Amino acid sequence: MIILEDLLYTEEHIWVKPDNRQERAVVGITDFGQERIGSIASVDLPEAGDEFVETDCFATVENSMGEVTELFCPISGRVLSANDQLIDSPEMINDDPYDDGWLMVLAVAQPQELDDLMGPDEYEKFVEELKIKESEQLEDEDDALEVVEE
Repeated sequence: MIILEDLLYTEEHIWVKPDNRQERAVVGITDFGQERIGSIASVDLPEAGDEFVETDCFATVENSMGEVTELFCPISGRVLSANDQLIDSPEMINDDPYDDGWLMVLAVAQPQELDDLMGPDEYEKFVEELKIKESEQLEDEDDALEVVEE
């Protein structure tokens, strides 16, 4: 799992890279997030000029199994551009989520919202705790299956 030091992160596995003045930010899916989604077959991106508030659904991705995942905006802003290359090559999100697989660039409406996002260390800890919880849930389910089978 790759976590970059110069990015901010959400619990929904979205990364944000604000510019130095916090006026613009590039947004994408984290490496862990794209792994959870699986092989991405299509993406529906916002258009330049679209405006979102924090937690609005701004895009969807569909994996090769036909499962659709909604992506939620990490901060409020207006879309300056979307990565239209992903329309023809959605697999770029899987191949390179932090560079070629970026989703959109936002004009940041409320820079203070960036303070609510996780830094790399906090995100790494969050993901590790999530993996532990999911592993424990699987063990509980396995134990329940064993009881039923007996």
